[in-house]
This record gives sequence, C-alpha cells and structure tokens, in this order.
Amino acid sequence: MTVDFKGKFFIFNPKSYLYGENLMEMARVADQLALDYPDIAVVLTCPYADLYRIASQTQHLIVCAQHLDGIEPGRGMGAVLADSLYAAGARATFLNHAEHPLSSAQLVASVKRAHDLGMATIVCADSLAEARALSLLEPTIVLCEPTELIGTGQTSDDAYMAMTNQAVKALSPRTLIMQGAGIMTPEDVYRAIRSGADGTGCTSGIVKAPDPAQMLKDMVAAVDRAMKEG
Repeated sequence: MTVDFKGKFFIFNPKSYLYGENLMEMARVADQLALDYPDIAVVLTCPYADLYRIASQTQHLIVCAQHLDGIEPGRGMGAVLADSLYAAGARATFLNHAEHPLSSAQLVASVKRAHDLGMATIVCADSLAEARALSLLEPTIVLCEPTELIGTGQTSDDAYMAMTNQAVKALSPRTLIMQGAGIMTPEDVYRAIRSGADGTGCTSGIVKAPDPAQMLKDMVAAVDRAMKEG
C-alpha cells in the first residue's frame, strides 16, 4: 500500500539548492503545514544523505527521494537502492526528471521496485505524448512539465494543462496529475489546481524567494484556497 496523497498535494523540491541544517529548517516549516492543512499532502524532496534526518525529525510530511534505481539488494555499486531509501524514511520518489532522465527499461524497473516497497512514484513527462506513454505504467503521479519551461517562471498554458490532465486520467484513472512547469508564485499554484490537477510543486520560486519559508506557506495556502473554491 503506497502512501496516501489525500485530496490535493504540494511538493517542495529544493533539488540541490538546500541540504543539511538549511533543509532541516524548511522541513520543520513543511511539517507544520502538513499538520495545519490535513487535506493537503505536503511532500519534501531531499538529497539522499538528508533523507534519514528529515524523516526521523518530522511527523506529518511525506519525505521523497530524488531518484531510485530498479535494483534489488545485492550487486549494484553506485546505484541508488530503493530498499535503503525506504529504510531511511523515504516514502516517495521522483523518476525521469529532466535533470535525470531514464530509458524506458530503467523507468519500468524503477517504478516496479518502488511500488513493490510501497513507495509512491512521481514520474516526469515533458510532453503530451510522453504523459500518455508514462500513464501506462500506472505511477502514483504523473508530473506534466515541459522541460523548456522549468525554472523560467512561464507556466504551461490552460489548454496544455487541460489536455494532459484528461489524457492521463483516460489511460490511468487512479494516477494523480501534477502540473509543475514554471511555478513561481502562489497565483501560479492556484491556477494549476484550478486547472483540474491534483497537485503542483515548486523549486526556484521558493528557494530564491526573499523569504523562502513564507513563500512555502503562501503556496500551500493557495492550494487550500483553490480546493475550497473548487
């Protein structure tokens, strides 16, 4: 049984911008937000070395790995062992991000291994065609994020969000939709949720904000506002 992403979700994915104590400070904020908004799953993606500390010192957020490989315990020097991530407290993983793309065979193996352990999978698709193809793997979440928009502050247009939402649900009704391209402001978050997506997330809009903690709070509040108005 994979982790419950509840009604809506928000993923803070600081990539390699934050680690150690700086990441721990944001984790405490995210953990409190997960408690304050019980109908929103708050997810924090961590570098591998920070997973255990974050997971052991938080109670309410979902701790997420940046990647895992589809191997089992045994040989695999240098690969990322899913069992080790799970033991460290990770209950979700990104896969096929634009900064770490996978072959079809690798992706199939990684999704299967994660699901065997009960970890949620957030699989990244950079086009409508790829969103359709990846839906056939029945991941927990498909992240519809055109690569060219990542970090630009330019979000997907309404037509693209509607098309990808519909395409994924048609092929895998239980898969959740994440619209994440170019999310920089709480209003971007609100629009993504209002498009029909199950969740959204952010990197640079939070880590580069004058007050990252406040921006994280404002973005999760925007998810809540979109839910209540929906």
